[in-house]
Amino acid sequence: MSIEIERKFLVKNNDYQKESFKKRNIKQGYLNSNQNRTVRIRIANDNAFITIKGKSNISGTSRFEWEKKINVKDGEKLLLLCESSVIDKTRFLVKKGNHIFEVDEFYGDNEGLVIAEVELNSEFETFNKPSWLGKEVTGQKKYYNSSISKHPFKNWT
Repeated sequence: MSIEIERKFLVKNNDYQKESFKKRNIKQGYLNSNQNRTVRIRIANDNAFITIKGKSNISGTSRFEWEKKINVKDGEKLLLLCESSVIDKTRFLVKKGNHIFEVDEFYGDNEGLVIAEVELNSEFETFNKPSWLGKEVTGQKKYYNSSISKHPFKNWT
């Protein structure tokens, strides 16, 4: 069990694609997505995981996280039980200094939304910001994957 500490940003352009050293296709859904905890099923390429996340702290930067690898066939079956719509995205990994940014391009009902996250060792850790990084949205619940599965980007005004 661990605490996840991350900051989240919108992305200004697609320059991250050229800087990416790896990408993977992800499908994920939520068995539970209330405000106190989420239970997520994720299939990323040939791997599947079940993840439980707790409620974020006041700043939105950290929360409890537990993850376990599961069989892909089980993951596919569990995705069928998920709430609302399943998220479809490509994740690009970009190394900047000592950090790796995960940049998610969303498809389907969330087409056009691109979000970058960086995991940190402490809430106050500094990091090099890439030029393509836009406005910070850390702690804004509407940008949580569990939220966009219920309230997709296509419906935002």
